[in-house]
Amino acid sequence: MVAMPKRVKTFEVIFSDASKAFYCSGDKVAGRIVVEVAEVTRVSAMRVLGVGCAKVEYAKGKQKCREENEYLRYEEVVQLVDQPADHDGSVVLRPGNKYEYMFGFELPQQGQIVSSYKGKFGYVQYFVKALMERPAQPALECKKHFEVEEPLDVNTPDLLSPTGGMKEKKVTCMFIPDGQVSLNAKIDRKGFCEGEDICICAKFENTCSRIVVPKAAIISKHTYQANGRTKVFRQKLSSVRGNHIISGMCDAWQGKTIRVPKIKPSMLGCNIIRVEYALMIYMHIPGSEKLILELPLVIGTAGLGSRTNSVSSTDGSVSNASASWVSLRMPSAPPSYCDVTRDCRLDQPLTPLLNDYDGDDSPIFMHPSAFQFPPLPAYSEVDEEFNGNTRMLQVC
Repeated sequence: MVAMPKRVKTFEVIFSDASKAFYCSGDKVAGRIVVEVAEVTRVSAMRVLGVGCAKVEYAKGKQKCREENEYLRYEEVVQLVDQPADHDGSVVLRPGNKYEYMFGFELPQQGQIVSSYKGKFGYVQYFVKALMERPAQPALECKKHFEVEEPLDVNTPDLLSPTGGMKEKKVTCMFIPDGQVSLNAKIDRKGFCEGEDICICAKFENTCSRIVVPKAAIISKHTYQANGRTKVFRQKLSSVRGNHIISGMCDAWQGKTIRVPKIKPSMLGCNIIRVEYALMIYMHIPGSEKLILELPLVIGTAGLGSRTNSVSSTDGSVSNASASWVSLRMPSAPPSYCDVTRDCRLDQPLTPLLNDYDGDDSPIFMHPSAFQFPPLPAYSEVDEEFNGNTRMLQVC
């Protein structure tokens, strides 16, 4: 905050629409500069500047990397309405009065401006600055920031098309082959908005001797460019996990969902700062590097994304799940378990099987081999076990 001299009581920028949260390309930024003085003050000129710039700055060893891009530069000398001015254009401000200088300018058109941004190594900011020039005295200044959010429509043919891929990895133990793991996944589209659910269809196979865990996460990737160098900052935003998969088994996700959290839209039009997102589907393998598949995402501005697509895809997965339940041959009357009299409580504590070092997930536990469950009553078995959105199948 700029310290005002005693002779100036008020010097501030006020926008016409105080409730406006952000501006878009082509919008008009209008407002007034309010001035109140405690002593007679001569103002030679009042200048208004509209400024928008992107800036990247970080240290690479002993070298300082710095780069700037300008997206808005507006300057105007504004006059008081119905206020007499001298021959040189100066005016005299007197105590007890409130003076208002009006201003207004348009933002550049779409494609010539980028959204506001504040990150770890750079920012994009916009502000209006007022300069009060006084004879034989330093100029006073005040400024006020405003947000710009460029619309990004995800309802384009490219972003509405499905995307997917597959990955596999051979696992070794002390250079001895130990089977392999593989995953095959797809999503129904690439464009989403905040609050929408991403529907994942995937299959995971495990033929190694270890227990693996399938997971998915939304990842942000912030890229900063300065002095011909590039710095990348990655962050996990939200994640989901599936059931652990033992050796010789596979797991299938049929419409497992992960919700897009409250995040800034993708920023793809800036030359020195780029914000991208991806859906990372991976398998955690104890004692080995993860098997990772990344599917690109584009996060659009709120209100432009088609929530109908998300809802319809969710409805489709629910209907598929219902159909799977109907197709199962379930017995008409389950047998009674009242005859089971053996105490099934565990006499020993749970034994940790492995720790998942990826994030804050809890360890996976197994029962001691000495414990044996009592035989169950006669019950007709089914070939497929359905559990929510996942299916555990034996690897063929």
